[in-house]
Amino acid sequence: MRRSHSSRTVWAAKPARLALATLTLALLGAGWAAPAHAYGQRDPALAPIVKKAISHAQCFMDRFDAAVWYTLMEPRLVRYVPKPAERLSILKQVYCVTHEPGAARLPPGLVLAVMQVESDFNRWAVSSSGAVGLMQVMPFWPEHLGMKGYQLVGVAPNIRMGCAILRYYLGVTHDNVRLALEEYNGSVGHHHYPDRVLIAWENWNGADDLGFADAKR
Repeated sequence: MRRSHSSRTVWAAKPARLALATLTLALLGAGWAAPAHAYGQRDPALAPIVKKAISHAQCFMDRFDAAVWYTLMEPRLVRYVPKPAERLSILKQVYCVTHEPGAARLPPGLVLAVMQVESDFNRWAVSSSGAVGLMQVMPFWPEHLGMKGYQLVGVAPNIRMGCAILRYYLGVTHDNVRLALEEYNGSVGHHHYPDRVLIAWENWNGADDLGFADAKR
């Protein structure tokens, strides 16, 4: 979903202009360093999963564990997200989504790594394939879910959708993180994207995050 840092396009558009910005970027071919293929995130089984993720947007957290999470991660996120309120919003959503009771495990460090590689934590990022926001969610999802297109740049809905999609692919691949990342990015058979995410993951929490000891398979 990205191309190269040198060709990166950073958008600070108002929400009402996002649909036009997405279309313009798709036509011009501008975007991020590893653009998703057209079939990325289009598995039919994903629709009810993403819908559920949005409709059950509740946060359950252990106050002590959450405080430790913020203390460790907030200073490291400063280089990417200068606004304190936005940093805390991102960290809160990542913590909540990865600690949902009864949900399949999802390493929080891996989620941060995906965001770093996909958008450099820029919630206004739009790729050449039209993927939007922090986790570069494909633009057809709002229509499927009865949402507005501009909601994809919101911190909470973008992270919840992206994590639901990533969790689904981890399940399909039996926790083979490499294959799950290729599916997420729509670049099956190409190793560059998962390589970059795994390196970023090591820099955040490490591949043993939540017990994913075989992440580099």
